[in-house]
Amino acid sequence: MKSLLLMISLCFTIVMAQAGSSKQDENEMYAERVKTAFIKGWGAYMDYAKGQDAVNPLAKKGHNWYSHSLLMTPVDALSTMHIMGLKKEMEEAKELIFSQLNFDIDMEIQQFEIAIRIMGGLLSAYQLDGDPRFLKLAEDLGKRMLPVFESKTGMPYRLVNLKTGAVAGEITNPCEIGSMLLEYGMLSKLTGNPIYYEKCKRGVVATFDRRSKIGLVGTEININTGEWVNKSAHISGRIDAYYEYLLKGWLLFGDKDLKKMWDIHKKAIANYLADDVSTGFWYGYADMDTGVRTATRFGALDCFYGAVLCLDRDFKSAKKLQQSIYKMWTLKGLEPEMIDYSTMNIIDSYYMIRPEAIESTYYLWHYTKDPKYYEQGKHMFESIEKYCQVDNGYVQIKNVETMEKWDTLESFFFAETMKYCYLFFAPKEAFNLDKCVLNTEAHPFFKTWK
Repeated sequence: MKSLLLMISLCFTIVMAQAGSSKQDENEMYAERVKTAFIKGWGAYMDYAKGQDAVNPLAKKGHNWYSHSLLMTPVDALSTMHIMGLKKEMEEAKELIFSQLNFDIDMEIQQFEIAIRIMGGLLSAYQLDGDPRFLKLAEDLGKRMLPVFESKTGMPYRLVNLKTGAVAGEITNPCEIGSMLLEYGMLSKLTGNPIYYEKCKRGVVATFDRRSKIGLVGTEININTGEWVNKSAHISGRIDAYYEYLLKGWLLFGDKDLKKMWDIHKKAIANYLADDVSTGFWYGYADMDTGVRTATRFGALDCFYGAVLCLDRDFKSAKKLQQSIYKMWTLKGLEPEMIDYSTMNIIDSYYMIRPEAIESTYYLWHYTKDPKYYEQGKHMFESIEKYCQVDNGYVQIKNVETMEKWDTLESFFFAETMKYCYLFFAPKEAFNLDKCVLNTEAHPFFKTWK
């Protein structure tokens, strides 16, 4: 009997060892495939768009967001290169950044996008790489964008001229008010100058103070009058990262004010925006004052909320939402930009290689280790490989029903989409989510202060 038990135990050990080895082999294979995809996209940038903001692989050219390049792709890509251990590509990106990136330009920019991509990318690069030139560039940019906060309410203008400080865009949205709190906060922590965080937080508080009686914010607000001009409440674009950064700001900075704001908002979101219907569990649109449902729309950007729920340790809601996210992803092979979840009809059919669905899937995988989320992550990566890959790079999709190509590859492909794909399969020593907070562009920020 003892011999039989010994043999059974031995066989079980061998089987488990083989399974573990097989899993490790699969992880290594997929990690290399994701890195290969990243390098292919980066190669397209270096071949056709070097020194510009982004690449159009099919046309074999590049394009800029504004009149001058801000090196969107190199700055956005650098943190992923570091995590992937791509030393050659890192040196290429650094050479471009240190030789060409200049903010002393008479050019109007969208403050929020530049904060999360450029300032966020530079701050993260400084923490990962250690080169003080990254921090110097981030501080220069931060100083040039400070005039946006000089409004009657403290809520920032949307646009600022990097050279003159002239501002514009008094009609803005919660996302463009609060979705740079991490970046300005990190700049304050790393430079020792509190002004950046203080000014940004003042705008966030001003927005929160104008929430409705039921705890929701609207889509558009006038920063000088403080009046809402669009009272549609949701978690989609123009509001999304306002909510995200309240929780992440609490986690990174320990600011109890942000935690209180988040707790109030999350209850309102659960009470008035969450929608558990026959097609799944979603978050829709409502009137910010009454909470009455106004639309049953859910889109690619809304998927971020699954990751936020994980950070808030609400895994029950995160798992329910993930079922819907994956259902939307597999509707046609890639997720469409927007659907009507009451009918599962597509409203906007394009796919921009957005990361948010992959992001939330990764967060659930990280926290639960449920293999189904790992398999979903694999499937999402394979979908991008199948439909977005071209001979000389990757492109977006105009219509997920026809898979017609859309010839552009924006910087978040490198900063976010490929990073989240890689993290499903990365070796443990490459990255630890529990040691940092990822900004909305997936740049890791580390708490290095006491």
